[in-house]
Amino acid sequence: MKYKIIEVSTDSNIGGAGKCLLTLLENFDYTKFEVKVVLPPNSLLKPHVERLGIEVIEVEGIAEKSLDIKSIRKLRQVFRSEKPQLVHTHASMSARIAARQAGAKVVYTRHSVFPPSKYLTSFPGKQINGFFNNHYADGIIAVAEAAKENLTDTGVRADKIEVILNGVDGLEMPDEDTKNAIRARFGAEPDEKIISIVARLEDIKGHEYFIEAADMLLRDGVNARFYIAGTGSYESKLKEKVKRMEREDRIIFTGFISDVDKLMSITDIQVNASYGTEATSLALLEGMSIGVPAVVSDFGGNPGVIKSGINGYVVAKQNSAALKSGIEKLLTDDELYKRMSEGSIRIFRETFTAQAMTRSTEDLYLRLLNAK
Repeated sequence: MKYKIIEVSTDSNIGGAGKCLLTLLENFDYTKFEVKVVLPPNSLLKPHVERLGIEVIEVEGIAEKSLDIKSIRKLRQVFRSEKPQLVHTHASMSARIAARQAGAKVVYTRHSVFPPSKYLTSFPGKQINGFFNNHYADGIIAVAEAAKENLTDTGVRADKIEVILNGVDGLEMPDEDTKNAIRARFGAEPDEKIISIVARLEDIKGHEYFIEAADMLLRDGVNARFYIAGTGSYESKLKEKVKRMEREDRIIFTGFISDVDKLMSITDIQVNASYGTEATSLALLEGMSIGVPAVVSDFGGNPGVIKSGINGYVVAKQNSAALKSGIEKLLTDDELYKRMSEGSIRIFRETFTAQAMTRSTEDLYLRLLNAK
């Protein structure tokens, strides 16, 4: 007998949570599970899901919303019609309420890590938040230990939470001719080192510290280019900062690139400088899969991915000099770099594969479905 599962995402675009959902869908054991997906209309996830042969059910009013009273009725109608045994929501309280009312088991994933407000960590906010989260979930997936701490700090019972680290399908390293063509595409000279940061261009992602670290390294004579991949509301401010420094030839904004794996394949060092929200960066994992060590801030899930001295360095958040120091160590010691690169591949294969994440998620489903 196959268990019927419905996955719910409120995402209109494809972010980290959407990529995790797609990874699950690509790797589920379909001899055990029959899966459908609920999305808002016109979600960019839809064609990717349908390409896998999975039915998409579109529901009005859920886009980018955790809680919408009108949507609860619509979702309840879907669940009562489809009769799933388990509903897994990715940031939708509406779907969790509707699934509970329809009699399904409920799982939800906490994809983010951010400092909770004082209201949610003290009376009565903590008790109210804890009640709703504990009542409207049979199981909760935290994608990092830091995400679990966020949840327990805001009243969620620890025994409801299972830490399942994000996983990705590893990248494949292209041959040298292809890498040279990619370098030419991005304007990198053959002898230049490449340092990249892949993240939404928002203030909490710490790009300004990356830019300042890059400027310090360039002033020290480092032969490198620094690439900033992504878009966001902070883009114009960051570009103005680089312009004032007169570093536009060495600190390059790529904008949105659909094939970010190409940039990753020529990257020597990856950076994550987040200080306001970060769970388990998928970009870090993809880089690790092909041996790219990283220098990251000590925020959120970063220390759960990068182990200082093994596959990179964890440094103080909001600290340009600390970022610079970590990058410099990797740039100036070939033996150290080789060891860190090998450590990146080893840790990825041991912990962060798509198969490991999917099997752990399936195991949670089965435990909940078979529980009395």
